[in-house]
Amino acid sequence: MSAHKAFLDTRKTQLRRNKLSVVALALTTLLLSAPSFAENPEHRIITLQAETSREVQNDQMQATLYAELNNSSPTVLAKETAQIINRAMDLAKAYPTVHINNGAQNTYPIYSDKNKLTGWRSRAEIQLKTSDFKAGSEVIAQLQTSMQLDGVNFSVSNEQRTKVENELLSEITGIFRARATQLQQAWGANKYELVNMNINSSSDEPRPYPMMMRAAKFDAASDAVPAQTVQSGNSRVRITANGSIQLQ
Repeated sequence: MSAHKAFLDTRKTQLRRNKLSVVALALTTLLLSAPSFAENPEHRIITLQAETSREVQNDQMQATLYAELNNSSPTVLAKETAQIINRAMDLAKAYPTVHINNGAQNTYPIYSDKNKLTGWRSRAEIQLKTSDFKAGSEVIAQLQTSMQLDGVNFSVSNEQRTKVENELLSEITGIFRARATQLQQAWGANKYELVNMNINSSSDEPRPYPMMMRAAKFDAASDAVPAQTVQSGNSRVRITANGSIQLQ
């Protein structure tokens, strides 16, 4: 090997060593200057979630009934529809615990296969709401002599829901704090502080149809619809808490 080539090899080796020394020095400086995990509690933030729920009996009934009529005269049709709705409103006045109001109302033309106007059709709805299931069932039964039942569903009233949610707030706070304490101990921290927490409520309600248990004895000679005994079922009220804690 010539003296010149040996010189070049030695020079290359020295350059590689110098580069490695610079990299090592930079890493050492970074590690020494970066604060450790234990020295920076602001980095020790943990996000957690807690949930609690309760099954609550539905205490409110809602129902929709409708009248659908046909007539060749829109004026006569409007008169007949108004008479049915007015009778329904008057009937409900005898039941002060049942709240009734007008729903959707539409009138539209009817055409033949040859696109000729043959008449008019009207559909008018009423909606009722009550916590008195017995009175509600009686009103629905009487209205069905001139109207049809579109649907009935049960739910938890606003008053009952608020009461249950307030009770669940204490539970969810206790659950959240217990989990935060468990995480604090698991990480070996001295204490923790709450950074933020969001609380949300929701409910799982039954599908919109009544669960009828039995009907009163039916008189075949009468056109009256028997009032039905109803079972409202239950809804599950749920409270969820999402938040972050800082270990210290």
